Amino acid sequence: MKTLKVIIEKSKDSYSAYSENFPQINGMGDSLQEVKESVLNSIEIIKGFDARQIPSILKTEYQIEWKLDVASLLNYYKPVFNQSGLAKVAGINEKLLNHYATGEKKPGAAQVKKIEVALHQLGKELLAVEL
Repeated sequence: MKTLKVIIEKSKDSYSAYSENFPQINGMGDSLQEVKESVLNSIEIIKGFDARQIPSILKTEYQIEWKLDVASLLNYYKPVFNQSGLAKVAGINEKLLNHYATGEKKPGAAQVKKIEVALHQLGKELLAVEL
């Protein structure tokens, strides 16, 4: 099965998305859900094109891999966990994390990896919880 990689980015007012490996596929929306729906609509429109214009991946079974930028992730999960807690778990300054969330600053690759590793570790710990 092939993977369609879609990057979601947060701007000041909205979300945008584009496919990393198939440039015709993109979307926009006011929320994460809206931008995902927009991408899915874009795919359906492309599937309606002449067969020669349809990317090969859309002619077979495929899966979509959604990849969020740091601002999108922090804004989407804001109701679930606060930035103070995430900053502590990731070992990142809270004010710096706030700048990432607002888009005032963009994290470097090392900071992105630090956040990702911390979230994955938290996920593993939560999966081990039994109530």
